[in-house]
Amino acid sequence: MGLDLGTKTIGMATADLDHKIATPFDTLRRKKFTLDAIALEAVLATENIGGLVMGLPLNMDGSAGPRVQATHAFVRNCLARDSFPALPIFYWDERLSTAAVERTLIAADTSRAKRATVIDKMAAAYILQGVLDLLHKD
Repeated sequence: MGLDLGTKTIGMATADLDHKIATPFDTLRRKKFTLDAIALEAVLATENIGGLVMGLPLNMDGSAGPRVQATHAFVRNCLARDSFPALPIFYWDERLSTAAVERTLIAADTSRAKRATVIDKMAAAYILQGVLDLLHKD
């Protein structure tokens, strides 16, 4: 599962069984960490997820800023929970993922309201697709 961790939402995407195609899945509206973790744990269990790809929001120069630290803290706090599944977690550079998805949605003449409802899960799919493409690179 690919995750695009934001301050207000968590975009989620899943892959097909051959691990070739990422598909937008859902968007969790963030509340408090414990509630966010419980909601994420429920999705991981019901969707039989085998690993996580976390979007890593590096600065444009490649350095790690506060958002990277927040992403690492979120993962660290999830792993500290007894109920969180022991899954492999991979971090993927997500620079410009949301911008790329937004350009695609604008090109498809998607309304601003519709873009707001799908952009986070589509960014998660974009992040996950990057990893899948790397795995299947010839």
